[in-house]
Formats: sequence, C-alpha cells, structure tokens
Amino acid sequence: MREEQIARDLLSIRAVFFRPDEPFTWASGIQSPVYCDNRLTLSAPAVRRHIEEGLAELVREHFPEAEVLMGTSTAGIAHAAIVGWLLDLPMGYVRSGAKDHGRRNQIEGRLDPGAKVVVVEDLISTGGSVLEVVDILRQAGAEVLGVVSIFTYGMQKGLERLAAAKVQNHSLTNFDVVARVAAREGYIRPEDIKRLIAFRNNPNDESWKGAQA
Repeated sequence: MREEQIARDLLSIRAVFFRPDEPFTWASGIQSPVYCDNRLTLSAPAVRRHIEEGLAELVREHFPEAEVLMGTSTAGIAHAAIVGWLLDLPMGYVRSGAKDHGRRNQIEGRLDPGAKVVVVEDLISTGGSVLEVVDILRQAGAEVLGVVSIFTYGMQKGLERLAAAKVQNHSLTNFDVVARVAAREGYIRPEDIKRLIAFRNNPNDESWKGAQA
C-alpha cells in the first residue's frame, strides 16, 4: 500500500518522529507527541522519489484536468517543481506575504485567470496555512481544484475548515497509518497508539500524556 510505504519512508529518515513520553512544544504552545519535518525528504533521494511519484499519481488520479501546480511557501515549492516536471505542467508558488519591492507579487509564476490549479503542500494539520494559499489563488481568478500533500494529521479542525472552504485534500499518508506502522516496526510501543490518537483527536486536551493503554 502506498500509504504504508510513505509512512515507512517518513519514519526511516525521521521526517515524522514520535516522542510520547517527552513531548515537543509547538509554536502555539501545544504539547505534542509528534514532530514532523517533511523538508528532510528532499535530502533523501529514494524517499524523495517515492513522494514525488506519489504526488504526481494523486494529481493524475484526482485532478486530471489540472493546468498549473502551485506550491505553498516554503515547504511545498520544491515538491511542486519536481511534480510539475514529472507531469510536464507549469508551476509557481504563493508567498506568505507580498514582496515589498519590484512588482510586489504574492503569486510567483504565470497564473492566468480561470486556470485550473492544484496546490502542493507538505503537511496538513489545522488547514489554516493551505487555505490562505487557496484564498489568494481564488482572489487572483484561479479555479482551485484541490490540494495534494505528503502527510495529514486528520485533525477535526482541519477537516472542518477544508470542508467549509470546499477544498479537497488528498495525502500520501496520514497520522493513523504512520502511528500504526511506527508501532509495528518498533519506533513506538503498541500501547502508545491510543495516546497518539487521543492527541490527534483533541490537541488541546493534554490528558493523553498520562493515559495508559
């Protein structure tokens, strides 16, 4: 299964790293048992090949009418470029803010009004960042078909936001699959899965830290 292959890949290079007994602290202050840095995939050629070929297949499967790929800044840019090359599609990216010089662009690359766009993202959590990109593209006149991404947490807040914005996301793998593979291959204990899923279901509730299987 593609989801499990990508999960093994991410775990093998510690792009996804579980530490339920020593939580990480997110910028928001939330205590998290998982750390995700998909930028590491760019430094691992075999993993990178699986990911880019997988993302290309997601575009072919779910968005065959795609005309342009747009990466999120900065993590999605390289992936959009490589997938664009594989699919022979133009690509660009959306800045987090408009430039303060030159043409003051926020969208880099050619984007004609009405163009059918797929957004390439590395990670979906609460959905806020990718939906900002979608909104900018829509304001520019693009028809956003949806999003392809490497990994999604599947958090309820993110699912609700994407649904409200009428945005489809298709990810190569997800939190539940990666946790299951991590337990099976010895990265975490099987009894940790319940705690990890409790975190995923409600990141603001820290009771998972003391929960027992």
